[in-house]
Amino acid sequence: MLKGLGNLGDMAKMMKKAQEMQAKMAELQSDLENTVVIGESGAGLVRARCTAKGELTGLEIDPSIFNPDEKEVVEDLILAAIKDAQSKAQEKSRQEMEKMTAELGLPAGMNIPGL
Repeated sequence: MLKGLGNLGDMAKMMKKAQEMQAKMAELQSDLENTVVIGESGAGLVRARCTAKGELTGLEIDPSIFNPDEKEVVEDLILAAIKDAQSKAQEKSRQEMEKMTAELGLPAGMNIPGL
């Protein structure tokens, strides 16, 4: 169809690929906002829930750890659970990005801004 247009045919392919990538990025962003990961600490006594984009959405604390003499321990467990959830969110995001770049035929490890 664009055979006689020289490099314009390549430009049209690049534009189409860019549009596909933009649509995939929007879909991935939405998926990451709706994907939930759970981090935990203290053998599950504290559980933090966040989206795969890293937004903390919930915290569950087993009532057995509420001892006024161990306030610092509880605080440490909460912080550890949140960090675990955020770490899992980053890993999930990285995995999804790698999958998307592979589907689009982009080089592995290509860092696309916005994620």
